[in-house]
Amino acid sequence: SSRTVLLLSQLEKINLDSVVGASDNARCVTSKILHLVQSQEKTRKEMTSKGSTAIQVILSTLEVKSFNFCSYGLIAVLHFVIMKCGGRRASVIVAKGGTQILLQLLLAASKDSPLNEELMVLLHTLLAKIGPKDKKIGMKARINGALYISLNLVNQDLHNVRLVLPCLQVLRVYSTNSVNAVSLGKNGVVELLFKIIGPFSKKNTSLMKVALDTLAALLKSKTNARRAVDRGYVQVLLTIYVDWHGHDSRHRYMLIRKGVLQCIKSVTNIKLGRKAFIDANGMKILYNTSQDCLAVRTLDPLVNTSSLIMRKCFPKNRLPLPTVKSAFHFQLPVIPAGGPVAQMYNLPPDVDDVVDESDDNDDAETESEIEAENDDDKDQHFKNDDIETDINKLKPRQELGRSIEELKMYEQFFPELSENFQEWDLVSKAPKPFVPDANLSGPIVVPTAGEE
Repeated sequence: SSRTVLLLSQLEKINLDSVVGASDNARCVTSKILHLVQSQEKTRKEMTSKGSTAIQVILSTLEVKSFNFCSYGLIAVLHFVIMKCGGRRASVIVAKGGTQILLQLLLAASKDSPLNEELMVLLHTLLAKIGPKDKKIGMKARINGALYISLNLVNQDLHNVRLVLPCLQVLRVYSTNSVNAVSLGKNGVVELLFKIIGPFSKKNTSLMKVALDTLAALLKSKTNARRAVDRGYVQVLLTIYVDWHGHDSRHRYMLIRKGVLQCIKSVTNIKLGRKAFIDANGMKILYNTSQDCLAVRTLDPLVNTSSLIMRKCFPKNRLPLPTVKSAFHFQLPVIPAGGPVAQMYNLPPDVDDVVDESDDNDDAETESEIEAENDDDKDQHFKNDDIETDINKLKPRQELGRSIEELKMYEQFFPELSENFQEWDLVSKAPKPFVPDANLSGPIVVPTAGEE
């Protein structure tokens, strides 16, 4: 056995022991494993190979509360293995219940005083890495009470980029859950993110990119989108986009510009957002910037996203259009004086005559999202009643064209349907029972298809 396997077996044995001095042994073994992982590529491959129980042993050790002192070393091992292996083993950690363990450790570490910043960075980096592999991480974070830890850390030290960046990555993962997005928005995460994304600065562009992605995910919630509109953030987003468009002459920060457009696209999903976009002269801004981007092929994503936003926000009118908005004029033969068409003809050219009722029932959005989340929480015991599982009911019913009594007249022509497969007497035209030859010895072999 290799040295790594021996150390892991020692660590597994220490987990089962409760004798005095086990803590010192666990710390010693953990430091040796971390040293091997950091110094030898062979050890990393061995720990992540198929069939290896290394991750299971580490997670089991992290669950033992008496070994919290060695948690940092084991988390560093997991972090180093996942970062060096490209996250290929992230799904293994999720399958072994690693998400729940890491969230519990995060909650325990947040109560320490003073706060261990290095441990917080490692925990958030791991959660951000395995988060996309676990569809229930948002629900687990809310149930464990770890949902607001990352938000509080960002609030406390907004200028600490080393800590804020992984925290925002975790918040981005949490925000994919609709209930979490509404809850985080009520606690001021939208206002906090706008402090990070503006004004224009080429410093810490990676942090701004993650902040924009998180904001775009949060604004998909109509509650957060209305909050952003009420605070005038649509105008702020357009100003930020124009600022980056003017300064990014070499098109090196296309992803940041696209992130701003994604935020605008999310906030214009509601009627108030579209109205605020029109009032902020957004149509002209996106049209002019898109014209400048047409000559550069790599900026096609910006043009496409801008086109989607403009098409969504452009005022809608019913036909016929007697204004300059339409290239065609449809002349109706008869137009009643007091009818709806005559009223539409008398409207000013810039009036949107199509009533948008898409957001009239948004006040109950939070309750419906919470109910949907509660349904998702029970998905393990969920049974879809709409899916029929009875095979007998799934078989098509064959309806007879005639009654059984009428069909019995044809029974004599098809005796094989009503009689057993027996030898027929050709003289009496009646079946006779099959009697095997007494001279035959051994089993009777029935020839299969294709045999002579």
